[in-house]
Amino acid sequence: MTPIVLQTNFADLKLVNRGKVRDIYDLGEHLLFVTSDRISAFDVIMNEGIPNKGYVLTEISKFWFEQMTDIIPNHIIATEIDDFPAITHKYRDQLQGRSMLVKKSKPLPIECVVRGYISGSGWKDYRATGSICGITLPAGLVESQKLEAPIFTPATKADLGEHDENIDFATAEKLCGAELAAQARDTTLAIYNRAREIAATKGIIIADTKFEFGIFEGKMIWIDEAMTPDSSRFWPADQYRPGGVQPSFDKQFLRDYLETLDWGKTAPAPPLPAEIVRKTGEKYYEALTKLTGKRI
Repeated sequence: MTPIVLQTNFADLKLVNRGKVRDIYDLGEHLLFVTSDRISAFDVIMNEGIPNKGYVLTEISKFWFEQMTDIIPNHIIATEIDDFPAITHKYRDQLQGRSMLVKKSKPLPIECVVRGYISGSGWKDYRATGSICGITLPAGLVESQKLEAPIFTPATKADLGEHDENIDFATAEKLCGAELAAQARDTTLAIYNRAREIAATKGIIIADTKFEFGIFEGKMIWIDEAMTPDSSRFWPADQYRPGGVQPSFDKQFLRDYLETLDWGKTAPAPPLPAEIVRKTGEKYYEALTKLTGKRI
């Protein structure tokens, strides 16, 4: 097990953002992404770290980025500390296995969400309106049901502590421009369709996931993370039963626990029992081993 890293504080590096999970440093030409063991739920960062989480997210992202290079280039420059600028080497113990040197890009102003199954906020929207992000779906669908074809359901990017909001494609076009919105949609669907075929061979259903894209040297690239348990719903295929919430290899286990509490889903976060922390970590680690075969 790697030591838990809740946040990094590299005094001689320029911290430009500390998000829900990642600490981002500006190294001049490139950015340094450090994936911590922080975990958030309902857009609130928990106080406890999840064992090995930063390692798991980094390895799974590397795996998926490598699978899709013919569909879209990604932002990775290097993932080995020896290939990072020398100024970072003194922090090797905190960077090892959880960091990436990446290209600087201009992120698109939307989250690119794709759903192959109806769950989460999509299920709530469907029950209320019969549609998700302006896409009308057939009547009579049940929770976790597979959709006839995957759908692109973009969302806004909320500030830290705020909630993303689902939007329709017309709004995505207004935010990005019609051509870029269409490219983001088509790329999102292409990545997802290939990924769910790969995951199916490993006994995993990718119910939904979200991507971020950026503009680098005038072209769109894939940035941030790639189909991790933080950004996706992973379900064990052999336990899939439509009609309710599914067992999962992601943070849904944590969300389900938090739903049992008398908590308003705003900061401060409630303390997490050691058992919930341990089981959440086990689910993330199982996703890693099933998808990539890697072990710590």
